[in-house]
Amino acid sequence: MSTSAGPDYTYVGSELELFGAAHRWKRYLRQQIRPYLKGRVLEVGAGLGATARALSGASETEWVCLEPDPALASQVDEKIRARELPAHCRSVVGTTATCADLAPFDTVLYVDVLEHIQDDRSELARACALLAEGGHLIVLAPAHQWLYTPFDRAIGHHRRYSRRALTGLDVPGLRLGDWRYLDSAGLLASVGNRFFLRSRMPTPGQIRFWDSVLVRISRFLDPVTRYRAGKSVMVVWEKAASRPPLPPFPRASRQG
Repeated sequence: MSTSAGPDYTYVGSELELFGAAHRWKRYLRQQIRPYLKGRVLEVGAGLGATARALSGASETEWVCLEPDPALASQVDEKIRARELPAHCRSVVGTTATCADLAPFDTVLYVDVLEHIQDDRSELARACALLAEGGHLIVLAPAHQWLYTPFDRAIGHHRRYSRRALTGLDVPGLRLGDWRYLDSAGLLASVGNRFFLRSRMPTPGQIRFWDSVLVRISRFLDPVTRYRAGKSVMVVWEKAASRPPLPPFPRASRQG
């Protein structure tokens, strides 16, 4: 059930249901991050629960869907009750600033969320504080600021990220584990929209074509390009173990 935490918030975007139908893309993402999905997982900005439904599995003991919009969180609750989401999922209304009592987590996950948060560096610092030592922070975000379109603006994106910009968000306690671009075929579609269509919102038909055709091509093409091109960028950090305090100097024995 939802646990209230923090002030009410209403998400301004209208694309969640549209992209919730991108089942092949979600399966491809799960393939990329499967090694890090274990134990207790915190998904920040869980929306309607589409990511939890696609990514959660038997390797996690708990999947917390953290969502600041109470209306969206209530829909996640309904899906849990209807068994459309695994029983180990639960929703919490709030943000990383209001859920410290739920820590620690083995994985903190942002899927197309960090670009909605103005102070992204402070957000990652709060996420780091919620991680157990050796835990992983995973961010998937839209790539390339030069691809910023009216669609990005309409759904509340503050920015898009290059690999350099995202990995450059240095947060004490986190060390870079891996990074890669994903969806190289989808990059071509994004270029077309940026310079020709300039659409504020993709149509259901465009989403179906991307998910059924372009994602299939990307699954083959991304490894060929060594994950150096794509319309999304993914970065994985690991929380470093804290150093134990140095032992005190032994007291010198006094003779005589």
